[in-house]
Amino acid sequence: MSILEIRNLTKSFTSPDGERINVIDIPELSIEAGDHVALRGSSGSGKTTLLNLIAGILRSDTGTVEVAGKNLSNMTEANRDLFRARNLGYIFQTFNLLQAFTSIENVLLGMMFGAGKDEAHARALLERVGLGDRMDYRPFQMSVGQQQRVAVARALANRPKLVLADEPTGNLDAAHAQDSLKLIREVCEENGAALLLVSHDRDIIEQFDLVMDLSELNQAVSGLPEKGDGK
Repeated sequence: MSILEIRNLTKSFTSPDGERINVIDIPELSIEAGDHVALRGSSGSGKTTLLNLIAGILRSDTGTVEVAGKNLSNMTEANRDLFRARNLGYIFQTFNLLQAFTSIENVLLGMMFGAGKDEAHARALLERVGLGDRMDYRPFQMSVGQQQRVAVARALANRPKLVLADEPTGNLDAAHAQDSLKLIREVCEENGAALLLVSHDRDIIEQFDLVMDLSELNQAVSGLPEKGDGK
């Protein structure tokens, strides 16, 4: 069963000098339930843009994105937000943590739009990412690597059907990177969730049996650099 189906998906942006630049032009992409896929590509090739299109954060110019049999392209913004909270986990490269809230509060707030708050589950996830002693810390009181691990716990909290991970180990040292990747994959397997992970780390990519190269999927001939994309 396919958890993700993309058909004739295109996205372009306008450069500062008014030129229209094609970034995404993917005729077809399919990921099955339970698949763990690594996505690689050169800097500015559109990897983060593709994840944002799949999540419904960006709207495509043309084409369709179906997640768990639902066409996100036909949904209103409010319905896309609700569907994303209940079915997708997104580990953002820039974390997107709420600075005024503690680690546990960030995870619990992420649960509010899904199945509802489950403090025991939230605490267990934070324990598993090595933050059992940082649950009452706010993001500014933690290292970059610790903030990344809070973002991982939050993305997995609603037991999503599809997890999107944008460089989830990019700000971690080698030991914590492996621990974080292991946790992401274990929780996905426990829930039967598919995983689509973007990484520039060859050591991470080589741990996946399924690897896609965006240049092979994408018919677009040029791209815009993505904010925060050093990949």
